[in-house]
Amino acid sequence: MSTHSQELAQADPKRWKALALLCTAFFLTIMDTTIMQVALPAIKEGLGYTQVSLQWVMNAYIIFFGGLLLLGGKLSDLFGQRRLFMWGFSILTLASLLAGLAWNDSVLNVARALQGAGSALITPAAMSIVMILFSANPKEMNKALAFWGLAGAAGGLAGVFLGGIITEWLGWRWTFLIYVPIGILVLVLSPGLLQKGILRKGRIDYAGAISITAAIVLFVFGIVTAEHNGWSSPLTVWTLIIGALLFIIFIFIQAKKKEPLLPLRIFKIPNLAAGNIALIMLNGMWIPFNYFIMLYLQQVLKFSPFEAGVALVPAPILIAITMIFITGKLVEKLGLKAVLFVGFLALGCSMLLLSCDTPVDGNYLANVLLALLLASLGRALAYIPAQTAAISGAKPEESGLVSGVYNTTSQIGSAISLAIMVVIAAATTASSTAGDPVVTLNEGFQQAFFWSGMVAFAGAVLALLFIRSLKQGESNRGKVM
Repeated sequence: MSTHSQELAQADPKRWKALALLCTAFFLTIMDTTIMQVALPAIKEGLGYTQVSLQWVMNAYIIFFGGLLLLGGKLSDLFGQRRLFMWGFSILTLASLLAGLAWNDSVLNVARALQGAGSALITPAAMSIVMILFSANPKEMNKALAFWGLAGAAGGLAGVFLGGIITEWLGWRWTFLIYVPIGILVLVLSPGLLQKGILRKGRIDYAGAISITAAIVLFVFGIVTAEHNGWSSPLTVWTLIIGALLFIIFIFIQAKKKEPLLPLRIFKIPNLAAGNIALIMLNGMWIPFNYFIMLYLQQVLKFSPFEAGVALVPAPILIAITMIFITGKLVEKLGLKAVLFVGFLALGCSMLLLSCDTPVDGNYLANVLLALLLASLGRALAYIPAQTAAISGAKPEESGLVSGVYNTTSQIGSAISLAIMVVIAAATTASSTAGDPVVTLNEGFQQAFFWSGMVAFAGAVLALLFIRSLKQGESNRGKVM
């Protein structure tokens, strides 16, 4: 660690106030996904989305968030974490205004993409500042990460609760407009609370940023449109082929470039590669779970937006309690491997429950609550060990890069998995022989839950085979060779 970073971590008297502001930023990025999920049926009706195209309200955000996170991490290292944090909030605030005023589905999709771009600057910069501020004191770092995790859980809670209230009483547009005054407040407070951060000399890998973002967009677009065009159609085949070629080009650029967007050497660090794959799987089933459980509650059980929001409130409450009081202690006692395995196992079992026990004439207490609580427990157990593994070994001067990588893998898993699950659900609905449209819709949701469970079980296998549980007293912070 550099002398400057040590002084910054030890001497900054405003570090806890800065953490509060940074956690607020993380809270907002998490709330941005959950608050909007409750409003999906209202958005569908208001702007004329189809059942398949509705996912673009989420995926437009996820794709540009995930696709630009590596660039955001690199830019935060080059230009300063505070500067990128404020740029990101400026973009997010203006994009939220545009989303709230959207007059058709295309405008909302563009606004959601811009929100994702803003969040791609905010998240790695915020995480990097946290790592810099508290890296000199392991106890303070653990406490800071606990608050960080709590902020995410609180964002999920506020999103589902406020989303229901706002959508039902004010309209879905206010699920976006609420970010405008909050964003302005964050921008006003940032200069006085946040240090400029650690700057590195270097160049921006524009070719890498463009190739990886384009590859992700084409992958998701190809998967989404395959249900309508067919998997063998020239458009689907060539879209996926070009996406794959662009990804290969991205890897080639990173291997050959002197200052790549993603130095491939970081994956030599123990647990970092496996941790990032675990995050892909974790978010690859969690985001589809949230998406389809909300649609099931509103489109099958006919809950109002407010009722659906209240129905999901137990999930983030349980996640917050478990992450704060239980997960950390279990990791210290049992290790990363065991806790991550149990978390994935609980998630898989919850998805199987939803895949076979969510009838059209079901009710919340009998058919949803148990699976919801089991999924929340699994999420809370799996997230911290997966995150710990994914950010292990980061040098302070590369904290933006590592946080960008771990956030990128999370979002890529979310976008591609959601696209696949939506296609599976739509194909199941289209091939159903049931005469009732609600029954056919529900059959699609159940298939999506089933395959989300398979992703979770695959994550459990990954944890057993590749995650290394550190011995007591052994540092998880290695050197980037």
